[in-house]
Amino acid sequence: MSNHTTIMVVTANDLIDGDAVWLTPDKDWTRDIRKAETIENERAAQSRLGEAESHPGKVIGPYLAEVRHGPAGAEPVHFREIFRTRGPSNYPHGKQEIDPGVEAEIEAEIEERICVSV
Repeated sequence: MSNHTTIMVVTANDLIDGDAVWLTPDKDWTRDIRKAETIENERAAQSRLGEAESHPGKVIGPYLAEVRHGPAGAEPVHFREIFRTRGPSNYPHGKQEIDPGVEAEIEAEIEERICVSV
């Protein structure tokens, strides 16, 4: 028998702008997974999910996602949730926006790797 405890959060998408959001301990929604309420009891997790589903005017598609405790709060475990914390990826904006200086450094590193591999 495993001693592994599954830690869950309630997540959904904001109804207006589509951003990934997570339920906080005070029953509000946040765009920062680190501020999400972590739940270690399956019955409590299902109860919180039911509460989230009863407010269809704020979010769409609530579900439970597994997380782990990190130094700053909840951290995603699975690729899908890691990807959702980074926001839309179709073009740079919001969470995906990169500082122009950093973008130049990334391009230089890519160029260097191409030259080395040729």
